Amino acid sequence: MSVSRRRHRRHDSRRTQAERRSATQTRLLDATAATLADLGWAGLSTTEVSRRAGVSRGAQQHHYPTKMELVAAALEHLLGRLRDEYQDAYADLPDERRDVAGALDLFWETIRQPPAMALLELALAGRTDDSLRDLSKQLNNRVVEIVKEVFHELFPESLPEESVDTLIRGLFALLVGLSLQHSLDDDEHGHQEAVLTMIKAFARDLIPPAATER
Repeated sequence: MSVSRRRHRRHDSRRTQAERRSATQTRLLDATAATLADLGWAGLSTTEVSRRAGVSRGAQQHHYPTKMELVAAALEHLLGRLRDEYQDAYADLPDERRDVAGALDLFWETIRQPPAMALLELALAGRTDDSLRDLSKQLNNRVVEIVKEVFHELFPESLPEESVDTLIRGLFALLVGLSLQHSLDDDEHGHQEAVLTMIKAFARDLIPPAATER
C-alpha cells in the first residue's frame, strides 16, 4: 500500500472518529434538554440522560465529566437550537406578519414550549440551589444576549442602541411572568392574550411596519 493511501485512510479514520464524537455529544445534549423538559431539574440525572442518549455512563463521563458541565453544554446547545428554529419560523411568516408584532407572537409561542419552560425552571431553581446559582445567572444573561442579537438582525437601527438593552430586559421579564401564569391556568380568562395584544400595540408604535421594510 502506498504512503499516500495509508495517510488517506488515517485521515478518514480521524474524521470518522470526530464525527462519532460529535454525534455522541449531540445525543447527550439533546437527551439532557429533553430530560429537563420532561422531568425538570429535580428529575435530571446523568443516569437518565445516558439512558435516553443510548450511551454508557462511562461514555457520558468521558465527554462531560460532571453533571454541571453536561448541563451547561446542553443549555448552550438548546439555546442555539431555539434561536435557529425561531429565525427559520420568522423567515417563513407571510410578508404581512413579518414585523415586530409577528416577532413577538413567535417569541410568545417559543417561551411556552417545553424546552423553553425547562430553561425557565432551571433559572428559577438557582434561587434556592447554591450549586445552580452561577449557572442560572449566566443562563439569564445569555438568553437576553441572544434575544438582543436576534432583535438587531431582524430590526437593525430601528431603535437607539442605548434603549435596546433596557427594553429587551423589560420585555423578557414581562413575557417570562406571563408564561409562568399561562403554565398554571392556560390563559383560561384571556388575561395573557390581552397583555400580549397591548404589548404588540406598543411595539408597533415604537417600530412601525414601514420601518422594518427592506
